[in-house]
Amino acid sequence: MYALVEFLGKQYRAEKGAVLKVDKIDAEPGTALDISTVLLVSGETVTVGNPYVQGAKVNATVESHGRDKKIIVFKYKPKKDYRRKKGHRQQFSVIKIGEISAS
Repeated sequence: MYALVEFLGKQYRAEKGAVLKVDKIDAEPGTALDISTVLLVSGETVTVGNPYVQGAKVNATVESHGRDKKIIVFKYKPKKDYRRKKGHRQQFSVIKIGEISAS
């Protein structure tokens, strides 16, 4: 059984026991989350929401927080002595999916 959920403006495929890397959320590790924006539930039958499935819920817990590898943003204009170099590290949270319930 799996579900497609919308979390913080992005869509993820959630299965029981799966570990997802999502954008950083302000919650301590070990905090329980209930995600009610379920777009699709697939088990014995497939239930598609309009836009969300009524009564469906996904339970998750926050495992940890971290930062991705650095990406370099480099801009330049040829022959004009214009160069800008900037680095960015995206913060993320790791959540573990628990139960998927559909009414």
